[in-house]
Amino acid sequence: MNKLAEIIGPDRIETAFNPSNKKSLFQQVGQWAGQKFLINPKQIVERLHEREHLGSTGFGHGIAIPHGKLDGLKHVSGFFVRLKEPIEFDAVDKLPVDLLFFLFSPTDAGIDHLRSLACVSRRLRDGDLRAKLRGASSGDALYALLIDENETK
Repeated sequence: MNKLAEIIGPDRIETAFNPSNKKSLFQQVGQWAGQKFLINPKQIVERLHEREHLGSTGFGHGIAIPHGKLDGLKHVSGFFVRLKEPIEFDAVDKLPVDLLFFLFSPTDAGIDHLRSLACVSRRLRDGDLRAKLRGASSGDALYALLIDENETK
């Protein structure tokens, strides 16, 4: 699995979140993802915190890719969040984060999880794409930008 269209759908884009910190954001995403996956939101939040405890998933330029493996999940799935205001995220470049791609995988995903993570990372490393994502006027526009593989060529 390496195409973003296989990982995320237009109903998994959020632009209304305005958390004050990472913990609050993870709570909001846990509720949202829990409803979509029919999985206890507490499990989702715990997995996100467990991964962040290993080291920040904020890789610079205002981008983070929080991720985790979940019991009961059938396939790799993502959620994209553009925050109204950037938040502190302990990113490697020390800059606050405003664009986040949450990636969730089944506990036995193995290579699919790593390939999906690499795919998301490659897309979000493109500076022009990041600028367009920050300027997009709607969730539909964000989705179109994310899945357009020609965007980074």
